[in-house]
Amino acid sequence: MVRLDHLVNVLGGYGVRLRYCPVSRATVIRSVAMYDATGSEDATGDIFLAVGAGSVREAVAGARAAKAVAVLVRGGADAEREAAGIGPGDGVAVLVVDPAVSWSQVTGVVFGLVLEGRETASGRGPTDLFALADSLAAAVDGAVAIEDPVFRVMAHSTPQRGADRALSETVLRRQLPATLRTLFDSRGVYAHLASSDEPLFVDPDTEHGLDGRMVIAVRVGRELLGSVWVTCAAPLTGVRRTALADGARTVALHLLRSRASADLERQVESELVIRLLEGSPDAATVVGRLGLGSAPLRVVAVRAQIATERHAGLLLAFEQATQGFGWSRPGRSALSDNTVYTILPGEQVRTARDWVAALRAALPTRVTVSAGIGGPATATDLPASRQEADECLALREQGTTDIPSPAYDESWSEILLQRLRAAARAGRIPARGPVAELRRYDSEHATDYVATLRAWLDAQGDPVDAAARLGVHPNTVRNRLRKMRDLTVLALDDPRTRLAMTIDLAAFEND
Repeated sequence: MVRLDHLVNVLGGYGVRLRYCPVSRATVIRSVAMYDATGSEDATGDIFLAVGAGSVREAVAGARAAKAVAVLVRGGADAEREAAGIGPGDGVAVLVVDPAVSWSQVTGVVFGLVLEGRETASGRGPTDLFALADSLAAAVDGAVAIEDPVFRVMAHSTPQRGADRALSETVLRRQLPATLRTLFDSRGVYAHLASSDEPLFVDPDTEHGLDGRMVIAVRVGRELLGSVWVTCAAPLTGVRRTALADGARTVALHLLRSRASADLERQVESELVIRLLEGSPDAATVVGRLGLGSAPLRVVAVRAQIATERHAGLLLAFEQATQGFGWSRPGRSALSDNTVYTILPGEQVRTARDWVAALRAALPTRVTVSAGIGGPATATDLPASRQEADECLALREQGTTDIPSPAYDESWSEILLQRLRAAARAGRIPARGPVAELRRYDSEHATDYVATLRAWLDAQGDPVDAAARLGVHPNTVRNRLRKMRDLTVLALDDPRTRLAMTIDLAAFEND
């Protein structure tokens, strides 16, 4: 099933603009019709491709004749102005294709998306895993669950005829409980799935509510896409075993087809997001294509990992962040190097934090997620928000903050210090001066002059407060300051000098 908002979102990456929409964006698109200048055919379809139409008005007329809810017409500024003037009485959404984009490219995308998601009269389409689970359950005479490689339930048969307590709990939670994962791992089930395409019988276990299970890997080539589980008290044989093996191959084809469609959409979205993060002269237009609106935006940088698998956690996070295409999903994401970047609308930090929390909750518990949130930005300021998100993420990963998802708004001071430290390491802060000389003297004579200077500056010149910070007597602080003045020119009475020394100390704070 393909909805209009889904189609608009994907086509936006190909230079197609929605210029007029009197129908709901949730309208389902099930069929495609194409303009016929000869009028020899009365083609009908939910979306009308006006290839060769002389004007927008002609294209809309053809769409109405085809009983379509949307029409694609190719043209420049004149076509867009004409589309904007279409009245609500026509009842057809108008999408204008940029003249630089070929019809062959656009029609390929439309036919691929619409026909891939087409439904049958009964409401079950060819990519409906739940329908396949029902069909397989009838063939093997047992309840069926289809899981992905990280134990999440992708589909299950309904009703759950013959389901035991373990399967019912798995379906309810939408993923395999940890106790069952431990049991299956101890029995070598996952090792078998990783290396064999043959069905495996798992013996009953009353403690875990397991009446018995037959499991088979779902694989394409060498890649494990998931597994199919069937409740049964004894190993399947004969026709039922063959049906399970055939069903696993069919599931693999469905998952492969679904992945191809989703990957196309993710590619379109990722390219647009990367353009914004790197800085684009037409940033406002790109934001419009992504359906993010003109509200303040924030960039969220996310890293995810699983201890024993280098890239699996990151890919799972990206997949979760890009689930649910269309205008209903709040953010737009891209995977760059080892980070998932998501552009979210909303000025409040809480909105971004709630999004990160929802992402964490949707991932398996063994996935560790770290995130940083950039400051609010306009479309043209998104590169700066990305840098801020990266720096907040670094604060979290380095353990310099206890905030689960630090945001630039409340962490800017620490980020400034981090930038100063980076500048110092690059040799941009002078290696000579009063602080540098005290640092060298401490190293050679095991004194605490640098720590004393830092405490005195933090205490704003109060020797009593500085002594308390150091755990010494105030006279000790006064005595050290006198000796420090003999070693170098401190000029503690000059506010600019005090500021410069504070910056120097902050830049080398961790050294």
